[in-house]
Amino acid sequence: MPGLRTPTAALRGPRGRSGMRAEVAASWQRSAAAGVDVTLREAPIALETPDLRGQREAHPLARVFPLLDDVLGREVRACGAVMALADAEGTLLWVCGTPERLREAERIGFVEGSNWDERLAGTNAPGLALATGRDALITRDEHFRSSVRSWSCAATPILDPGTSRLLGVLDVTGGDAIVVPQTMAMVRAAARLAEAELARQAPPPARTGRDTGLRLVLELLGHDEALVSVDDGHGRLHRVRLSRRHSEIVALLAASPTGLTGDELGVLLYEADGGTSTLRAELNRLRGLLGDELLASRPYRLGAPVSGDWLAVEAQLAAGDLRAAMRGYAGPVLPRSTAPGVVRMREALTASLRQALLRSRAADLMSTWTRSGWGRDDYEMWLAQRAVVPASSPMRALVDGQVARLDAEFA
Repeated sequence: MPGLRTPTAALRGPRGRSGMRAEVAASWQRSAAAGVDVTLREAPIALETPDLRGQREAHPLARVFPLLDDVLGREVRACGAVMALADAEGTLLWVCGTPERLREAERIGFVEGSNWDERLAGTNAPGLALATGRDALITRDEHFRSSVRSWSCAATPILDPGTSRLLGVLDVTGGDAIVVPQTMAMVRAAARLAEAELARQAPPPARTGRDTGLRLVLELLGHDEALVSVDDGHGRLHRVRLSRRHSEIVALLAASPTGLTGDELGVLLYEADGGTSTLRAELNRLRGLLGDELLASRPYRLGAPVSGDWLAVEAQLAAGDLRAAMRGYAGPVLPRSTAPGVVRMREALTASLRQALLRSRAADLMSTWTRSGWGRDDYEMWLAQRAVVPASSPMRALVDGQVARLDAEFA
């Protein structure tokens, strides 16, 4: 990649620094794997002015931009910084600041309509917040592109209060003056205020569920113990972390919406004969946690509509949206479970996602897989990644090294 003297320079840290935060290093790797040029001066334009106007008018964040400009924009202008609001794809829909500061930001392409996804613009706070779903602070030399290293930025996601879907990212970009804890606190508070206003404006949700109006939201990916959220249909959530056995039961029932007999559930749950009394006791304890209305019997089934992280990944794969599937894939389904039915669920999803990755020839997505705990020893994926990473890329030395490691370990 132009601008880097050695293939590993980008991964040692900017300007030869020996230390780098783990989340920044991971972002640099994603940026390099996506082919971002470290010497690129400006971020790419994703929306020209006519399209930008229509996109802004139709976007849900248009309803709260005046509020954000009032509570945060004025403070940002006063301290010589810039406030930006990006959509879920990383495109800046609004950028506001003093005329002088906006002209300075224009020199690096930090303008309305530009895209700051880290795969296009390199490591930056809005892009990192999009990639991780968390608060992000990037200071000067932590930026991947050299043209941005006189700036620092703080960003946080904004979620739809009804669905938890990512709507966009709120960002403050400026000089060294913003690199204080109060900046992130202000950005986060403004984002939460925007979410509260969106919730206030939303019409009352329609009641859902078979008879109760309840919904179950399950998080199984990367968790040994499932996280269950019970939504009462009015936006109120009750969250509970289940034991490992209860997690397995709920996962198996969620995968069988028409229900399972006790014998069928036992076969899927136990590696050997588990005994009907043991299973019945587990189900009684689970019913005590969830309530009678959420765990029905004859056959055993969940008594409310279910949504879950693994179901979303399956749907995204079916729709051909591999990038969204990778963003949602936090790890294998209940990774330590040995229940035969759960193992089948886990292996089926992993195999589908892995095969889609191997066919994709997307080096950055393959890099995400091989940097994970479940993918770092995936020899076939490393080979596929090497086949699509140019010899000039700073990622090539890492990929070659990992292939050599696996060759030595599993020769």
